[in-house]
Amino acid sequence: MSNESVPMSSNRPYLLRAIYDWISDNNLTPYVLVDAGYEGVRVPPQVVKNGQVVLNLAMRAVANLDLGNDWISFQARFSGVSQAIHIPVQAVLALYAQENGQGMMFPAEEGGDAPPPSAPEPDDTSAAPERAEKPKRGASHLRVVK
Repeated sequence: MSNESVPMSSNRPYLLRAIYDWISDNNLTPYVLVDAGYEGVRVPPQVVKNGQVVLNLAMRAVANLDLGNDWISFQARFSGVSQAIHIPVQAVLALYAQENGQGMMFPAEEGGDAPPPSAPEPDDTSAAPERAEKPKRGASHLRVVK
C-alpha cells in the first residue's frame, strides 16, 4: 500500500534546526530572515525594515532559544531592553551564516496566512543575555544548499 496520499507535516522546522546546527557547528553566526508581516510575528517594530527583519540567533545573542515545530521563540535585547520574540516557523524566509551567506532560503508557504495554533506566551521570568548583536543589513549573499 502506498503512503502517497497521507499528508505529511511541514519539513521547514526540521530543516531550520538542521541548518542552525550546521551553521553553529562551524562556529559561524546564524541569522534568520523573517517576513515581519506574517500573522503572529512578534518582534520590536523598530527592527522591521521593508516588511522584513533579520535576527541574530547565536547562543551568545539570545536566551531560551526554542526552535519548535510551529514557533521559534527566544529572549533578546534591543537597545538594552529585553524582549520576548515569537516567530511562526512559516514566517521564516531564510536561515544563513552571517559571515559567508551560506544557508537555506524557504519559499513562502501556500495556503496559509493563519498562525500556528496556540501562540506561546511570553516568558518574562527568564534572564536575557547581556547583549544581542544588531544584525547588519546589506546585500544578501544567500546560496541554496542542496
